[in-house]
Amino acid sequence: MSIFAAAKIFTMYPVEIVNPMKEELTDFGFSELLSATSVNEQLAKSGSTLVVINSVCGCSAGTARPGVMMAISNSAKKPNFLTTCFAGFDLEAVKAVREHLLPYPPSSPAIALFKDGKLTHYIERHMIEGRSAQAIAENLIAAFNQHCN
Repeated sequence: MSIFAAAKIFTMYPVEIVNPMKEELTDFGFSELLSATSVNEQLAKSGSTLVVINSVCGCSAGTARPGVMMAISNSAKKPNFLTTCFAGFDLEAVKAVREHLLPYPPSSPAIALFKDGKLTHYIERHMIEGRSAQAIAENLIAAFNQHCN
């Protein structure tokens, strides 16, 4: 068994806690990235991909997820693909996303916009904490207007 397979068995958070937080985004139309392969295949696609590194923290629940959904709902331009993975749970996928975010340090929650596989906009945890969902949405809408069709 690989390290990642073993780690998936022993994640930090129980599925009963994580699933409702995942479902906030998947019920909204986000696809889950659950492996390094799925991350790399997604980011190899042409077009724009939004990746939300979801988290159990309060800033994820209070501003990151609501801000992302507000931006999608209120922007004329939207990413071609909406994706998510969960820090402390989808370990392999999060590690793969973070490799695409280098040289930025690991951050969760985090919101990344890629265009044709290249990072074009990134919101780290320190840019989420203490800000409103509206501020996150406005930040993302500006990025969508600049980088999405």
